[in-house]
Parts: sequence; C-alpha cells; structure tokens
Amino acid sequence: MTDRLTAAMISQAAERLRPVVRRTALEPNERLSGLAGGQVLLKREDAQLCRSYKVRGAFNLIASLAEGERRRGVVCASAGNHGQGVAFACARLGIDGRVYVPSTTPRQKRERIAALGGDRVEIVVGGGTYDEASTAAHADSENTGAVYVHPFDDVRTMAGQGTVGLEILEQSGERPHTVVVPVGGGGLISGVAVWLREHSPGTRIVGAEPAGAASMRAALDHGGPHALPELDTFVDGAAVGRVGEHTFPLVKDLVDEIVAVDEGAVCTEMLDLYQSDGIIAEPAGALAGAAARELLPHAAGGPVVCVVSGGNNDVSRYNEVLERSLVHIGLRHYFLVTFPQRPGALRHFLDEVLGEGEDIIAFEYVKKNNRDTGPALVGIELERAADIDSLMARMKAGPLTVERIPPGSPLFTFLL
Repeated sequence: MTDRLTAAMISQAAERLRPVVRRTALEPNERLSGLAGGQVLLKREDAQLCRSYKVRGAFNLIASLAEGERRRGVVCASAGNHGQGVAFACARLGIDGRVYVPSTTPRQKRERIAALGGDRVEIVVGGGTYDEASTAAHADSENTGAVYVHPFDDVRTMAGQGTVGLEILEQSGERPHTVVVPVGGGGLISGVAVWLREHSPGTRIVGAEPAGAASMRAALDHGGPHALPELDTFVDGAAVGRVGEHTFPLVKDLVDEIVAVDEGAVCTEMLDLYQSDGIIAEPAGALAGAAARELLPHAAGGPVVCVVSGGNNDVSRYNEVLERSLVHIGLRHYFLVTFPQRPGALRHFLDEVLGEGEDIIAFEYVKKNNRDTGPALVGIELERAADIDSLMARMKAGPLTVERIPPGSPLFTFLL
C-alpha cells in the first residue's frame, strides 16, 4: 500500500462505494447565499448513511481488505461516527469487528453502533477517553492480528472520504470558487484536496477547524504533526489532538488556508442551520458554514461549497449550544458582583443598573466569612449586543464592585 494518496485511488473508491453509500445532495442555501451576495451550496453529508461522511472511509478500507485480512477481522476506536461506519461495513460485508469506545460515549451512540453491526460487531469500553480507547484498540490489533481501521490516517480511509470532493465536482454546474471543509485529523480535507487539485486546480480550498482543537494549525506551525497540550472536545467530531502523518503533507501542499473557528460561532451556525434551514447538524457539521461567514467576500468570485460533515447531534446538548451562541454574539454576559451585606443592595442593582430589556438569567449569591461583603455570580442577557457599553457604564458609576468574566477566562468553564 502506498503512503501517498492519489486521485486514481479516489476514483477506485468511488466505484467501490457507488452501490453502497448515498450520493448526498449539493444544494443552494438561501441564508448563507444572502449573507454572501453570491451562491453558497451545502454538501449534505449529514444525510449520508450513518448520518456522516465517515462511512465512506470505513467502508472503502474494509472492502479493500484481502481475504486473509477479512478472516482476522477488524478493530477500531471511535466516540461515534467512525464506529457506526465500521459497524455498517462489517454487517454489510460479513466481517467480524470490535469497536472500542470511551466510557463517556453516550448510550444512544453505543446502541446505534450495536444496531448497525448486529452480531458481527462487539462494542468494548476501552478507558475513559478517546485516546485510551485508541490505545486499547491498537493493542487489540497487535495481539489478535485484526486490521486496525483508522478514522483518518490511512490512504484507504482518505480515498473513501475524498469521494466527497469527486461528487461535488460531478454535481456542480459551475466550478466552485471555494470549497470549505471541516478539519479534525485531516482525512476528509486531504481526500477532497487531492481530487480538486487534479480536476479543478483553480478552486480555493479552505479547512475549518475548531479553535479549541486547532491541531492542523499547530502541525503547520511546527512543520509536522504536533500533539496539542490541551483540547476542547466540544466539537467532538473534529476534536483531534494530533493530525495524521499521512494527512499533514497533503494539507501542507494542497490546501490554501486553514482557519480556526470559535466554538461559539459553531453553535450559532448550528442554531441557524436548524431554525432557518431545517438541518440538524452536529458541531463538526457546522464548522464549514461558520467559517464561510468569515470568508463571504470569496463568494463574489463564484460558488462557495460548504461540507456539512455530519448530523449525529444529541438533543440534550442544545442548552449548551444556545448558551455558547448567545455568549459568542454578545447577548449574554457574566459578572462577579460584590454586594454590601445590607438591605437594599440588590434592589439598587435592579433599579439603577439594569436597563430596559436587560434580564438576569443567572444569580448565585455566596456570603463569605467577611460580614460586610459577599460576591455573586450574575448572568445578564441583552436585547442588542451593542447595549453592553451602556450596561458597563452604569455598573462603573454605581457603588458596587463589578468584575466582568470574559469568555476566555478559566472561570467560564464552570458556566457552560
């Protein structure tokens, strides 16, 4: 097996996948097109089998195994989407597999993997984190001879994922000016970039990764894959601490730009996709659309395509999604307010500091040992983001000690 992905491999993968996976829609999006003043299209991989593009790579790798390798079975580590793709491929191809998941994987995702894999797939809890599950899966592969199905850093996986780019060009009436692709470990954007550079070399390729898991940016800055010291796992489908050894050189050579997208902007795009477009996207699925908002001037040069990479979102997360979005767009703010321990202090704050349309949405009062003062955590929601300036002016003019908690503060992690 060669270490370098080629367009020919993607073409072969497309033939292998054509009878199996869905040819997902490439559809205009009126909301983003209106913001851009030009056409923006969405590649709807959220409507793919298993609700993610991941099945393309998993199926292509497993389907390409030799008979002896198939008899040994396959193993992978996954927190959700990749495991579902592997389970589907095992059931479809009659191959035994084991999917290692961290203990934090929600029950519904485990149940989905089990339902797709049937009696062909065993689910194994391999530690408390994805990294621990991955270590356990690799150990399994070494001990049993089962083939390890990598979620991104294998040319067979990358070739299958690259068929997204092949379909984009087949479906486009006009060559895209820009294609925006979400980035985690780099498998999808590597495959898309290889295909576009050969068949549409003038198309601008932009990778969008979460700001709290910007592992591709770190790799580019360090000249090779580099482990992030910290990782925000909110955009779980793209929260990878270290990009692939095979994916990195392709991104370095073929991709025009890598942008980091604030998790709050991802949440805002998730909500817009749901409320305006009727699309349920997981956080990683909203990465490209969120990035496109910052790249809208490029739409003037021709169509912009955003890959909606997946739609496996847990409905219980929407409270956090809404919270992060409101903070990002400047409608929700948090403060530490020190109130004197005397009657009327809180009433003064309500009457003299809060203005029309400014509501307290969180208030947690803690009296310290000091008998004279005590801090309170106060959350305030505004009607307009610009109103924060007048609110801050009223706070400073009053007798209370007020400290604004910036979104980047470590204290903020306790609020979300």
